Amino acid sequence: MEADRFIFAEKNILIYGSIVLIFFILLFWFSVIIQRRKRKKLGDSAIIAKIISGKSNFRLMSSFVFVILGFAFIVLGQSRPQFGAKLTESKLEGSDIMIALDVSNSMNAEDIKPNRIERAKMALLKLADKLNGDRIGIIIFAGDAFVQLPLTNDYGAARMFISNVSTNMIEKQGTAVSAALDLAMKSFQSESKAGKSILIISDGENHEEGALELASEAAKQGFVIHSIGMGQPQGAPIPVYNQFGQRDYWKDKDGNTVISKLNENMLMQLAKAGNGIYVRASTSSAGLNALYDEIQKMEKQKHESKQYAEYNEQFQYFFGIALLFLFLELFILQRKPKRFENFSLFKSDIISAVKSK
Repeated sequence: MEADRFIFAEKNILIYGSIVLIFFILLFWFSVIIQRRKRKKLGDSAIIAKIISGKSNFRLMSSFVFVILGFAFIVLGQSRPQFGAKLTESKLEGSDIMIALDVSNSMNAEDIKPNRIERAKMALLKLADKLNGDRIGIIIFAGDAFVQLPLTNDYGAARMFISNVSTNMIEKQGTAVSAALDLAMKSFQSESKAGKSILIISDGENHEEGALELASEAAKQGFVIHSIGMGQPQGAPIPVYNQFGQRDYWKDKDGNTVISKLNENMLMQLAKAGNGIYVRASTSSAGLNALYDEIQKMEKQKHESKQYAEYNEQFQYFFGIALLFLFLELFILQRKPKRFENFSLFKSDIISAVKSK
């Protein structure tokens, strides 16, 4: 465990605010130098001092210092100073889950609302909310497959990646389930003793050959493959939009509107070959609960996780100090009061005696 930390959450404000402060300090310094030079040009410095004796350099300097300090503490407050967070090491226990999400164009079909891809993302976000200690990874696939997020227990990062998934992330079209399965199997750590689940989320349409054989081989190696079907068996057209935002539907080479249908049989066979379960997506979370229960049956492994506790905001103290300095500046006068015009702290009989000598 580390000691309490003090940080500024908005470092850019701190940097730019410091630059502005330095600029005004330099500007004030140069203006003082220029004023002194102008006074020297006017005549004897002693005579000039008597003429402007009512002017208080001390008050002018104090006023500037208080304003600068007030502004400095405002900058510090705007930079969101935080204190109290501790780096803690906690022991977590869980299994490993690799999610393979179909992002082909057919996932834009709207036979489930709002559409297949958005419903898939909602299901994954709900699943991420349920997980506790399990590591999660994300693969996206269409005609190709890519790892979007390696296995991690950082659920915040997982939610961010899930929320940003779209069907325009892979140009090559298709439903390369076998490629996604192969990549998922390679993404697990071979030395890990945690249970290894692969979750395929797809409409199963236009899939390439070899997926069922690969699922059977994965089951022999200890992987469990679950699947979620996105869509309805009767299907729906695939909406497309032109450069002007006008809506149309995907058409084949003969100009007929393409109807994308859920290939439920393929996804059920895939889950069966992988010793997992199949769930069809719906507005209910009952299927998702069953899937979560299956994942929780997997063998767990302990692993360390470093997490930061919540930071406590401290900006209010800095704003309070800033107001204090600005309040004090209001009581500083740049000219001496008339009753003190003939008074000088440094005039004394001793000094007068020295001058007379």
